[in-house]
Amino acid sequence: MDALLTVDDVAAVLKVHPNTVYKKVKYGEIPSVRTSNSRIRFSEKDIKEWIDKHSQYSNFGPLLEESCRADLSLEKYDKLFLRGGDKMSPKGKIWNYPFGSVILRLTKSGKEKWHIYYRVDRRRVRKAVKGAMSRTDALKVLQVAAADAFRGMHGFQRPRRVITVSELADLYVSNSRQKRSLDQDKCRIRVHLKPFFGKFDLNDVTPLHVEEYRNKRLDAGAQRSTTNRELALLKVMFSKAIDWGLCLTNPVKKVKFYPETDNIKERILAPDEEAGLLASSPDHLRPILLVALNTGMRRGEILNLEWANVDLLRRQILVTGTKSGKNRIVPINSDLFSLLGDLKRQNVSHGYVFANAKTGKPLQDIKHAFGTACTKAGIKDFRFHDCRHTFGTRLVHRGVDLITVKDLLGHSTVKVTERYLHSTPDTKRAAVEALATMPQNGEQPVHEPSTKKESAYVTDSVSMN
Repeated sequence: MDALLTVDDVAAVLKVHPNTVYKKVKYGEIPSVRTSNSRIRFSEKDIKEWIDKHSQYSNFGPLLEESCRADLSLEKYDKLFLRGGDKMSPKGKIWNYPFGSVILRLTKSGKEKWHIYYRVDRRRVRKAVKGAMSRTDALKVLQVAAADAFRGMHGFQRPRRVITVSELADLYVSNSRQKRSLDQDKCRIRVHLKPFFGKFDLNDVTPLHVEEYRNKRLDAGAQRSTTNRELALLKVMFSKAIDWGLCLTNPVKKVKFYPETDNIKERILAPDEEAGLLASSPDHLRPILLVALNTGMRRGEILNLEWANVDLLRRQILVTGTKSGKNRIVPINSDLFSLLGDLKRQNVSHGYVFANAKTGKPLQDIKHAFGTACTKAGIKDFRFHDCRHTFGTRLVHRGVDLITVKDLLGHSTVKVTERYLHSTPDTKRAAVEALATMPQNGEQPVHEPSTKKESAYVTDSVSMN
């Protein structure tokens, strides 16, 4: 049996006041039925056909299409439909309408940000309205969102353009030209995502398909972290598709990503290892390693460092082209000051600190030279990025606070910095030993035994066993 809608249901989908619906029923402008208890109800099928027949509702951008066509001002519109006027709350200024709310919030800098709030099948939806310059802009977006939500609940949705995942991928790439990792995204799309998802229509992709893709990649030997990156890209693509009105749901949101805590590599360069690595490094690599160990800069930041950003007078480096997109300043210590001074005198004709002698352009890669140096020094499982871990860990061991370490490394939060900080066996041993020398109950602290006594104790223990 066809579902019956109430007056409030029809008022919501038409974006009019319930009194307007009653008026249309009274004059026979809208099909309705009477129940056994004389209540007014509407056939869902009849309402859908009626909306399709009346163009003023079939293409609506919602609320009070009639009033919008009549050029109803915001003031008159509020007089008809605003509930209780504007209200203030800790979150900002709120305007409540029968179908949702418009919220104005101020950023820390005082800039206005418009948000909308409405419900979809008892689920609350809050979102920012990007680009909205006034309450009128936000109200129009709210009307469209609320109307589309109602259509979806009752099965008569606005016709949408149907495209494949392959077409979505092309749209995503063409509209992401400013993204730093675009080349990596293109590779993941071309090699992995398109071959599996390419022929699917957007609304046909389910969480099960996403799980099947991930299992296939794992069976092919891909790491869990690799599949996470690929699914994260697919998730962003579907989110963009929703924003562009190309699909309704994001199937990747219902798939839980693998934890990557096991992939965090803890590798800190010991002092003797550092000496061996520097001794095994060729002349062009040694100063690069010293800069990394004394500044915590990333490999790309070092290789693209220009003399224009090295201020030897103030003893500081301006780091540009960072991962976060924000420049930062790193002080130059005394050891690095001497090194950079020598390099400056040698490379007066080049604009880059570490330039190719033939081309004058920055060095492109040092992977081979670094790997060879590690092999000669007998150092295993050490990446160039671990110089950055070593830098942060050494700072903490010397009593530098986490906020300062965060700023030097260029992290957005201390939480990210914590991943770079590791204790060494020596610091762990010293921490435990501190308990043995702590005074208890007013007693005098226990002095550390001499080396000879320790040796004798060990010898006696072995003989007793």
